[in-house]
Amino acid sequence: MANPYPPLTDTPALTPLLLRGALLSPFKRPRPDADFPRTRLVLPGVRVDLAKLAAYERVCGFATGDDALPITYPHVLGFPLAMRLMSCRAFPLPLLGLVHTSVEITRHTAVPATGGYELTVYVDELTPHRRGTEATVTTELRAGGESGGAGKVVWESRSTYLARHHRADAPAREVPHAQPPLPTLAEWRLAEDVGRRYGAASGDRNPIHLSPLTARLFGFPRAIAHGMWTAARCLAAHGTPESAYARAEFRAPVLLPGVVEYAAEGGRFQLRSGERTHVDGFVRPLPL
Repeated sequence: MANPYPPLTDTPALTPLLLRGALLSPFKRPRPDADFPRTRLVLPGVRVDLAKLAAYERVCGFATGDDALPITYPHVLGFPLAMRLMSCRAFPLPLLGLVHTSVEITRHTAVPATGGYELTVYVDELTPHRRGTEATVTTELRAGGESGGAGKVVWESRSTYLARHHRADAPAREVPHAQPPLPTLAEWRLAEDVGRRYGAASGDRNPIHLSPLTARLFGFPRAIAHGMWTAARCLAAHGTPESAYARAEFRAPVLLPGVVEYAAEGGRFQLRSGERTHVDGFVRPLPL
């Protein structure tokens, strides 16, 4: 079915969207059955800035200069479109306090860094969560998006974002099935500026990631690492097949500076500090 909304002509600027979302947040009353915008934002003619890509690869631990994009990089390309949707007046969840809780990525084939693409981003659903309401945002990357024609989907993702609020009907927390701990493979000492470096490379300059002062305004004792940086850093260390499905759940924030342990075995990986798990995820190849 044809998209009824006209395609965008350029990537939205993130800073004004953050400001708009912050100003509208106090007027939002989240609930799972709220209406949400069905807009499908489409941006044709997407080209990767190779200098920004190299900075992203360095801060996340990916090898620089590869022909193909890292598995997490299309999320960076689509994030401004997602922010445009989540900061608009019609989106029912407040942007302030919204927590990125998970991401699942399907890369159908290698995505060349020099290719032309079309991005499509939309809010897929709102669902109840024991701590509030969760929104699912879908991003699709199509090859050959130079002229606005719909090409083949080469990469897609689903991210969930949680707005915490009281729910009288909230179910009791499920106790996860205990699994044997993954073996620790490396200890990473994270510098205080990781959030600023990732923000410069990705464009995501949310103040909770930039400095202790701005993070304290939102209740954090220090700046915290971006969830997508932690996922990317783990996937860079783990490695991924050309065609792959990856999922990461963000369990707890990573304070900066800090020391974390990267653990992995088989297709699973974790980022931990002591008994606390920050990221829990897995990677598997797609069936041929």
